[in-house]
Amino acid sequence: MDEKLQKFVSDCGLMSRRAAEREIEQGHFEINGVTAKIGDRVNPDADVVTYKGRIIKPVKRKVYICLNKPAGYVTTMSDELGRKNIGELVADVGVRVFPVGRLDKDSEGLLICTNDGEFANMLMHPSGNIKKIYRVVVRGRVENSTIDALRSMRKLDDEDIAPVGVDILERNENASKLQFVLTEGKNRQIRRMCEQCGLSVMQLKRVAVGGVFLGKLAVGKWRYLTNEEILSLKSKKGR
Repeated sequence: MDEKLQKFVSDCGLMSRRAAEREIEQGHFEINGVTAKIGDRVNPDADVVTYKGRIIKPVKRKVYICLNKPAGYVTTMSDELGRKNIGELVADVGVRVFPVGRLDKDSEGLLICTNDGEFANMLMHPSGNIKKIYRVVVRGRVENSTIDALRSMRKLDDEDIAPVGVDILERNENASKLQFVLTEGKNRQIRRMCEQCGLSVMQLKRVAVGGVFLGKLAVGKWRYLTNEEILSLKSKKGR
């Protein structure tokens, strides 16, 4: 049965559907020797699909891991500029995985990686409403009025944003530790929200995605998700 090329690519564990669409637009995929375009469909049993000249096939073993990403690493599996990337940290997984969503270079913490394209697509889709929890350290003492402003923010650079839960965990005259809870995040949203309120971010760490928690996982290390964690994400518990 024919299926969309981007779905086939995600089933091969190469990248997410969204990432596949970008690569298709850039002409990096071929179907039976012909450069593919958005909207093309493939027959997994008959067509030969290549990515940058390499034949790709659906994966047989699905893998789900979480990584404690260090600051200073980009969320890509390789980098043409030679920057440190998470591909270096998960090279020993044994199969090719890709990140579900992103953390910017300066951010750290929990990052889920998999070779299950449907799982990744489900987690990243806005309708999932899966909670993501972040611990953010900002410079100086944050007043309650600033917290109220963060909680009530509905626009960011003329872009609508969903309500964000914000709480103070600790604060003194030098720094404040805040907790942000997002169900639908935009690019660098927390940093941009803080900037809009005049706050300087010193550290940003994601500590949970749905029912998966960073816990005591060492920086730069990864572990397999438990069956309970996988099921909780698939059933969208922890929303």
